[in-house]
Amino acid sequence: MSKYIFNLPDIGEGIAEAEIVKWHIKVGDVVAEDDQLADVMTDKATVEMEAPVSGKIVAVAGEEGDIIAIGSMLVEIEVEGDVDTDKMEELEASGQDSGAPDQAGPDVVELDQAIDNKEVNSDNLKESAPQKDSEEPATPPPSTAPKTGSEKVLATPAVRQRARELGVDLTLVKAQGEHIRHSDLDAYLNYGSGQGYRPSGSSQKRDDEVIKVIGMRRKIAQNMAESKRNIPHFSYVDEIDMTELEDMRTDLNANRGERPKLTMLPLLIVAICKSLPEFPMLNAIYDDEAGIVTRHGAVHLGMATQTDQGLMVPVLRDAQDMNVWQLATEIGRLAAAARNGSAKPAELSGSTLTLTSLGPLGGIATTPVINRPEVAIIGPNKIVERPMIIDGEIQARKLMNLSISCDHRVVDGYNAASYVQALKHFLETPVLLFAD
Repeated sequence: MSKYIFNLPDIGEGIAEAEIVKWHIKVGDVVAEDDQLADVMTDKATVEMEAPVSGKIVAVAGEEGDIIAIGSMLVEIEVEGDVDTDKMEELEASGQDSGAPDQAGPDVVELDQAIDNKEVNSDNLKESAPQKDSEEPATPPPSTAPKTGSEKVLATPAVRQRARELGVDLTLVKAQGEHIRHSDLDAYLNYGSGQGYRPSGSSQKRDDEVIKVIGMRRKIAQNMAESKRNIPHFSYVDEIDMTELEDMRTDLNANRGERPKLTMLPLLIVAICKSLPEFPMLNAIYDDEAGIVTRHGAVHLGMATQTDQGLMVPVLRDAQDMNVWQLATEIGRLAAAARNGSAKPAELSGSTLTLTSLGPLGGIATTPVINRPEVAIIGPNKIVERPMIIDGEIQARKLMNLSISCDHRVVDGYNAASYVQALKHFLETPVLLFAD
């Protein structure tokens, strides 16, 4: 018998450490070569770690949420026979250290496994039971039947995430088809969980939950805290009459042919891009350590998108060069990629200004948090039909409040108010959106 020590590989881009987001194995499990061991998250992406050899897991680096250094042990694997010298030579040729540590015996060899830099979003994380047999669980067990750990279930990442949040063991849920779906989970919660049917409108006391803040949710928490701690925010809100623009959108959709159906978002983005050239201080990023503001000529618009793993910001690159139909197509593609975990790192970084919208849940007004190191974020609120007095007569109009939050170190209140007035002019005179 030999033991392989699989160290956390150098993922690149100057990364010094990574967070263990999800274990797919536990001590005592037998794995085959290329089986998934864990998902680790850096500042750039989540990366799948795969087993370099087949064998039995005898030690793991820590629990989910722990931070480990590049080059330190991730897992220790007990294997049959001697070390695979061909694999060793291959790894050495790739520039990785395969020497044994001083404190280990002659049967222990370190392997820094070469990886394919396969980058995924947290939506692709799989269910696991990440704890050593000898340790107590880090959080109280859910109030459902204990997991067997031996059954494999097929379910989408969204269903797995929801089951985790509800404390439901998916091995107990009966699938009506090949995969467990949300409807199967609903049926289990209403009928099959041992708690009986819960009629609509009834309430039931739930047990307290202790949830460890890790992975994407930890990154969101860190980024938001840094933004509020370092940026002196101020917000400005104004009311915009969207009646004419909504009528134009209806006409465009009625004659769109094979093109995608337009929401208000592509039209709003065109207005944002057309009004920005006179206000370059808003389409900028601020390097506060270097004391440098970079005003961008191109509009790389971040779109705050809610996913099962939390808020993500895919980027519409060169939004100023797209028409409304191209924007509608790209918005749909990027939002879907963010939600299903297929978005590439380059599609989730490099924004110069962010737009955040809750659609019909938009409320009366918002004070959005700036996506650092940007200096502004725009938040349209919901459109509501209300009476207005126009030329002495009461008319029903479709009105929307629009919010903007700015970094007061870079943007003055006068700049923000003037920009929103310019944006308002485009939105209330929609023919200008299609003028050169």
